[in-house]
Amino acid sequence: MSEKIIHITPTVTVKKFAEILEMPATAVITELMKNGIMATINEEIDFDTASIIAEDLGFHAEEDLEIGDDEMLTIEKLLDICSKEKTSGEKLDARPPIVTILGHVDHGKTTLLDTIRKASVASGESGGITQHISAYQVKKRGKVLTFIDTPGHEAFSAMRERGVSIADIAILVVAADDGVRPQTREVITYLKEKGIPTLVAINKIDKPNANTARVKQELAELEIVIEEWGGKVMCNEISAKNNIGITDLLESIILLAEVEDFKANEKRDGLAVVLESHKDDQKGPVATVVVKTGTLKVGQDINVGKTYGRIRHMADYRGNTIEKATPSMPATIFGLLDTAETNDIVQVANAKRSARLKSREMAIRLAGDKKTVKSITDNDGVPKYNIIIKSDVQGSIEAIQQILDTIPQTKVAISFIDTGVGNVTESDIKMAQSSEATIYGFNVTTSPVAKRMAEDAKVTVLNYKVIYELVDHIKNTLLSMLPDEIERTDVGELEVLGIFRTEKKQMIVGGRVKKGKAVAKDAKIDVYRGENLIGTGKLANLQHNKVNVDEVKRDQECGITFDGETKIKAGDTFKMYTEILKEKAL
Repeated sequence: MSEKIIHITPTVTVKKFAEILEMPATAVITELMKNGIMATINEEIDFDTASIIAEDLGFHAEEDLEIGDDEMLTIEKLLDICSKEKTSGEKLDARPPIVTILGHVDHGKTTLLDTIRKASVASGESGGITQHISAYQVKKRGKVLTFIDTPGHEAFSAMRERGVSIADIAILVVAADDGVRPQTREVITYLKEKGIPTLVAINKIDKPNANTARVKQELAELEIVIEEWGGKVMCNEISAKNNIGITDLLESIILLAEVEDFKANEKRDGLAVVLESHKDDQKGPVATVVVKTGTLKVGQDINVGKTYGRIRHMADYRGNTIEKATPSMPATIFGLLDTAETNDIVQVANAKRSARLKSREMAIRLAGDKKTVKSITDNDGVPKYNIIIKSDVQGSIEAIQQILDTIPQTKVAISFIDTGVGNVTESDIKMAQSSEATIYGFNVTTSPVAKRMAEDAKVTVLNYKVIYELVDHIKNTLLSMLPDEIERTDVGELEVLGIFRTEKKQMIVGGRVKKGKAVAKDAKIDVYRGENLIGTGKLANLQHNKVNVDEVKRDQECGITFDGETKIKAGDTFKMYTEILKEKAL
């Protein structure tokens, strides 16, 4: 007789598991104990444990694609659900491919996307760097393509990796005049790890020093072998700036999408990934998401990481009002209680448990109260620099924290009093005043009332448009908090043979160098009488044979002008040394 197939969610209570097996809970608990697992009737076990017990009892367990009442999804779990959904045998609906454009900074990714979607965003970035992640859709030959724009600067490696994770197809952009660069190599590593279908776009082919053959060779050395060279990777030579080869590139994307045959289940509750979030002064918290599977609808109660809400309004990437968002569709969601974290999963709240209750449990399960003073490191006893970061979008906060996390913090540490999306407000000033924190704003403004409060409370508020200027200020502040370190170098010893002149704060003496040498520049002197240190001073002038010199070597006699109040006698010893202020380092 064949095994009975049962479906189990990724985590399941013992009670629920017993109901699925149609067995008494005591029998299941006994079977768990046989396997060394002590669990009560209301405790949860994971799928792997449940499947082993089920097999022992004559069942075959398959993981249920539905989500348990208490389960909060991670992006990894969402991708796993999508992967299993594809092979589930259920009737699925075709969906547009989600395409991400990746590559080194300044290689033309944003210009390419700008050319594709005919909208000007390339010139709107501070310092020419894409600092946010966004999604857009275009139509070609009746086929819809979803594009995700990810930043190329080294500060945003986490955001690039996420872009790879949620994409179906990656376009690897390499400049023909620059070749494979560090971020290109990083991206290639991600693509290999994730196994994402990839197209190569060699950009800037119209530049005078363009060398496409060199680019292809460098890619081949990294195991990205294009079709022309006998590999499997499609390659298009383009000029994003001058709209050369863009049509062929879109055709290549459509062809690859047809081969991969991307599908999803539109009928299930929507599951989406937060690409970006910010706080609008009029509309409140806003989240930009891309739907991976299912359908999100206006009016649904949703959980998004530690926050929750009801979808009161949705808009497509153009800002047009929509009632629902289907698989692969980017959408803007209004109605959350607070700003979501980048990479949070949007999931429809189960009727058995309110979104509010679930989000509260998630908040407790995660980091707890973000307003608790926390240092990046756990170092106790080191000076701490308290900061509050306010940014226009969550992704920028993530990037700033990622960079700050790389700063060594054994001597002085950073304490995040708070981070948040939105302009600097009066409550931020109050928090900074009570915690003696500096407020750093990125792409935000400070309200007039908050400015006056900051002046009265002597709270420093600094606003920046470029992330590295903000980070550099924090680094320089940390350096200024370090104590000065003086490095002493002993240079020589001299025996005083005679006294030539004595003044109130200066003496001219003669002596012989016993050890090392005497040096004229920046030398300091410890005066010893026998074993006892009797005073200190400076070497003001050094002579040899009545001629001013820079140094006098061992066993030579010399005359020294000694600056200091110590009264020197013949037979005293000068121990000469130099001191330099060491460069501070974190």
